[in-house]
Amino acid sequence: MTLPEAAGLALSFIARLITGAQGHWQGSPPMAEQRIYFANHQSHFDWVLIWAALPRELRAATRPIAARDYWTNGAFKHWLTREVFNAVYVSRTRSDDEDPLEPLVQALQNGDSLVIFPEGTRSNKGEPQPFKSGLYHLAEQFPNVPLIPAWIDNVLRVMPKGEVLPVPILCSVTFGAPMQLDAGEDKRAFLERARSAVIALAAA
Repeated sequence: MTLPEAAGLALSFIARLITGAQGHWQGSPPMAEQRIYFANHQSHFDWVLIWAALPRELRAATRPIAARDYWTNGAFKHWLTREVFNAVYVSRTRSDDEDPLEPLVQALQNGDSLVIFPEGTRSNKGEPQPFKSGLYHLAEQFPNVPLIPAWIDNVLRVMPKGEVLPVPILCSVTFGAPMQLDAGEDKRAFLERARSAVIALAAA
């Protein structure tokens, strides 16, 4: 077993120990197929929780999106996201001619699954903020990849914005039924429908 594999198992154990990391699958059982998971975003712990809630055999092919400036500004954070989570780095500051979706498109073209947060930034307001257009463009370019909404519950109390160390509190991730971009559906309608699919899982 390699060091990144051992670290991944240890992190999964720690995440489950701290939060329970329970995964509830409603309408989309865990399957070894390419998917785009999209969820509400409250803390840096969000994608760790989703990753830990996935079956072990799906984790290697499921890559989180990570802000390059934050997750590469320290040797350990860079190693962790690169070697353990195989993150897709995106730049939050870029030139006008730089396509922010290019790293995600490349990952999907390689057959990887993705974990994305369409709000684009963390929020502590309960319901997700309006979704940015990235999810729509990915759905448009990869119509055969199922989009799986997910609701992360309680994680804001585990690792609030600005905090470094997690607090032991039970959390869960509820995965909803797959959705796709409908023929002729415009961007605004699709993004609102996707956001509503995430919010609906909160009640479940």
